[in-house]
Amino acid sequence: MKQLGMLVLAIGLGVAAWWWYTTEMPRRERERAAAAEAAMAQAERASSLYRWRDADGNLQVTEGPPKGRPYERISREPKEGLEVDGARN
Repeated sequence: MKQLGMLVLAIGLGVAAWWWYTTEMPRRERERAAAAEAAMAQAERASSLYRWRDADGNLQVTEGPPKGRPYERISREPKEGLEVDGARN
């Protein structure tokens, strides 16, 4: 009788392990990937500014993109090194 109880317990543990690795682990991995993607997008938005022109043609630089207008995303961090441009406007 004791051996039957141990066999039932072993089968129960096997079924629980199978459920854990086929259901729970992939779900947790998807949650981690989604959280990492959201954090990366938030970090990118935090380090960006948006350059665009208003209806009067004035240049605007804001922390959020304008709605319904074309804009250019620019970085808050300067590029390394010097950039020399000989064009004169």
